[in-house]
Amino acid sequence: MSDTPTPTPDSQRIHSEEFLHELMRRQLRLSASCAVAFLVVLIGVPLANYFAPDFMAQRVGGFTLTWLVLGVLFFPFVWIIARVFITRSIALEESEVRNAAAPVSKPEA
Repeated sequence: MSDTPTPTPDSQRIHSEEFLHELMRRQLRLSASCAVAFLVVLIGVPLANYFAPDFMAQRVGGFTLTWLVLGVLFFPFVWIIARVFITRSIALEESEVRNAAAPVSKPEA
């Protein structure tokens, strides 16, 4: 007798290429959306300084709006993006595992 457990159809489906490709596709979409959010702020602040210097020079809480965004709000924004990415990534993985582990209904002939 072998000590190696026989793989069940559900565990075979979870480790299949189709399962991995679907999970990677969904995580790529999540990564791209988080990267776009990051780049909008990263590129948006210099553009706002260039196109609306008077607006960005306004004082808010003792800081100019530029320094408030760059020095105070930028890091919490990055933390929020990271948190959203991690929680959504875990949720995607759990969702894919649930979908892969669900019984497959065979079409009736």
